[in-house]
Amino acid sequence: MKPIPMIPRDQPPAPDATHVTDGLVADPQRTAALRDAIQRELKTVYDPEIPVDIWELGLIYDVFVTADGVAAIKMTLTAPACPAAQVLPAQVADAARRVPGVSDATVDVVWEPAWSKDRMSDVARLQLGMW
Repeated sequence: MKPIPMIPRDQPPAPDATHVTDGLVADPQRTAALRDAIQRELKTVYDPEIPVDIWELGLIYDVFVTADGVAAIKMTLTAPACPAAQVLPAQVADAARRVPGVSDATVDVVWEPAWSKDRMSDVARLQLGMW
């Protein structure tokens, strides 16, 4: 079984001036305490064209929480021209905000590394008949 495609961090991603999570610093204890609940909420968000949640699709690259309770999420889309680009990031932020202990959420849509079918979990592959 492949590991879940998220890379949990105890430190924030490397600085990049184009990302809204820049300057946010991960709180390892808060991140550990809230990561599972955030994951559960993210699994309620579906790509409108694919009947699989965004977590299992491998669209979530990173999640961490700051000392102030801000959930910082890096995600991608299946393609830069994805029609869901207008709605999915807001849905992801809203899902994270539903978690008790999360005061706010910020989402970066990133294109590196590019998403590929290899990022999908076994669950997603089974749901889509891609065995």
